[in-house]
Amino acid sequence: MPGKARAIALRTRLLAAMLGPLLGAAAIIGVGGATLISDVVRRTNDRVLGGALGAIAETVQVERGEVTLDLPPAAFGMLENGERDNVYYRIAVGPALLTGYADLPAPDPSTMLVDQPRFRFSTYRDQGIRIAEVKRMLPRIEQPVIVQVAETLDNRKTLAGQLIVALMLGEVALVGVAVLLLRPALGWSLRPLARLRRSVEARDAGVRPDFSPLDAGPLPNELEPLATAFDHLLAQLDRATSGVRRFTADASHQMRTPLSVLRVQIELARRGSVAALDEIADAVQRLERLVTQLLALARAEEAGTAPPLESVDLKEVSTAVIARLINQAIHAGIELNLESQDDRTYRVQAHRTLVFEIIANLIDNGIRYNQPGGTVTVTLSHQPGAILLTVGDDGPGIAPEHHDKVFERFFRASALTGPDGTGLGLAIVQSAASRMGASVEIAPEGPGTHISVRFAAEQG
Repeated sequence: MPGKARAIALRTRLLAAMLGPLLGAAAIIGVGGATLISDVVRRTNDRVLGGALGAIAETVQVERGEVTLDLPPAAFGMLENGERDNVYYRIAVGPALLTGYADLPAPDPSTMLVDQPRFRFSTYRDQGIRIAEVKRMLPRIEQPVIVQVAETLDNRKTLAGQLIVALMLGEVALVGVAVLLLRPALGWSLRPLARLRRSVEARDAGVRPDFSPLDAGPLPNELEPLATAFDHLLAQLDRATSGVRRFTADASHQMRTPLSVLRVQIELARRGSVAALDEIADAVQRLERLVTQLLALARAEEAGTAPPLESVDLKEVSTAVIARLINQAIHAGIELNLESQDDRTYRVQAHRTLVFEIIANLIDNGIRYNQPGGTVTVTLSHQPGAILLTVGDDGPGIAPEHHDKVFERFFRASALTGPDGTGLGLAIVQSAASRMGASVEIAPEGPGTHISVRFAAEQG
């Protein structure tokens, strides 16, 4: 048989649920931080590059109709850095080079605004460079003057890399500290669950099952429904086991009498008593009836879901029960009658086997607890939204003070003076009816006993 699949531990689930978003947030912060760092490094270096461009552009003048300039050393000193980036410049009047590197990528003057510095990336001598350039219009000079300053990108890349590495190290440290703190935090958070588990495990120590409510101390709101549901389950188990113990005790008590009679009569039969055989047969018959009704009660009170309902004709089932018990009635001198209107149907949503048990037990009681020559009548009648099945007899009836007890197991209102019985018939009726949503009551009319079962009428 394949082993049962193991579920992931709750602590692992919670740790994964926390670390997943944490790592996701760290990744998003890393990407966003790297983008921000690149932008800040670009802006900072562009500001320095723009300052050098401005210092050079300010020296461009017109003297005697010609463009002149004086390259200030400080302008290039601004661009010095530890990475020793190469610096290039170019000053041109229109297409004519005034000074600088002639092959430095030149811009299209028509796309530039006057005195508005512009920055762009390009490639020069197989290296990436950043170019700052500006267009100036000088008096008496028709062509625009283009001033360009460029530098390689080593310093920018180094600075950005250092900042990104520092960011990544900070994020790794943050996630590591979070992981170290999460485990004890999870242990503290799961402590009420462990306390609840210990409260359940403590029940194993007792010899007798303990179904009292759990005492796990104050619980978080998330665990309160679990503890409440478990307490309800314990209460159901307590009722079930109490019912089993009571049922077992009552059944053993009821079976003790016919078994004792059997033992005595068997001893008498061994001594040659012929009448003892009749007593043995009678005791066996009582014991058989008791066992049969115990099984019927167990079926009627069967745990689990209610039986699937079906369309049941009460008149047809009543006729079948009367045919089954007619010999018993004839032997007891009792007349069985069925009263109903022939032109009406008596169909209900029920379970045929349980309906059969109900009618059979009611008629059996009517035969047993009747007077010689009496009658047992099954009456079917329609009421608003319901169909009433009533079984009445001509017997002594049930005293009003016993009306609430006759549906209890093994209770017999005429235990001392009446005929032999098990005291289970009406308990079977009550249990079977409740499983189908029907109700049972003792009708007030007399003489005799009249017990009614109310079924919901079938719709349509």
